[in-house]
Amino acid sequence: MSRIAQRLNELASENRKALVAYVVAGDPAKSVTVPFMHSLAERGTDIIELGVPFSDPMAEGPTIQRAHERALENNTSLRDALDMVAEFRSDNQHTAVILMGYANPVEAMGYQDFCARAVEVGLDGVLTVDLPPEEAADFNAMLADHGLDTIYLVSPTTDSDRAKTIANIATGFLYYVSLKGVTGAGSLDLEDVRKNIAKLKAFTTVPVCVGFGIKDADSARSLASIADGVVVGSAIVELLAQGDTGLMKAESLVSELRLAIDEVE
Repeated sequence: MSRIAQRLNELASENRKALVAYVVAGDPAKSVTVPFMHSLAERGTDIIELGVPFSDPMAEGPTIQRAHERALENNTSLRDALDMVAEFRSDNQHTAVILMGYANPVEAMGYQDFCARAVEVGLDGVLTVDLPPEEAADFNAMLADHGLDTIYLVSPTTDSDRAKTIANIATGFLYYVSLKGVTGAGSLDLEDVRKNIAKLKAFTTVPVCVGFGIKDADSARSLASIADGVVVGSAIVELLAQGDTGLMKAESLVSELRLAIDEVE
């Protein structure tokens, strides 16, 4: 059983919800990423989502796009991101880590080489934003052979047949996008999210975590009441861009999110 599944099962048995926190590798500096990953874990993050910098992060809003740009200016690559996971693992063997990124860097590295290195460094799963299920069979098989989970996005505009297809091949958890649009956009319609999660739950026993639009303790608490976990990215990344003061604010935010989520019964 993967770290992801193990942790989500543990939380479910305790009637608790998962906190998934996103940070871009190399933003605002390479030296910041691993220490902040440890800080996330210490403050109750269950799964760390490490973004791989990419020149055209089409699924991201302005906040995370700027983070990708900063990380690329710092010459942060996919190999660097994997090295950061290895460094994190030297002191933390329990917190799950997934890479969220785009297909091009993985293809350039080579799927087999990527999977081998991912296992070597202690990665737990992969979310490839621009690789649709119809084109991912070979890569998914390699990931499965290496014991790595495949995380998939499902959006409000995903029709039922396609959602069922995705739910049947996803492992670890399903990432439900609560808003139409890019990361950090818009306002939440909780009733709409509730209905769509219920539909997904009819297709699969894989946990469903919700992201996009979670900016504070109140929104995290609200979504945790209807999902298995919440994913917070833009709110954290925006604070990290503010330097040392922002780093402390980001740490405080994560602590507040953990407390809010744990208030859900």
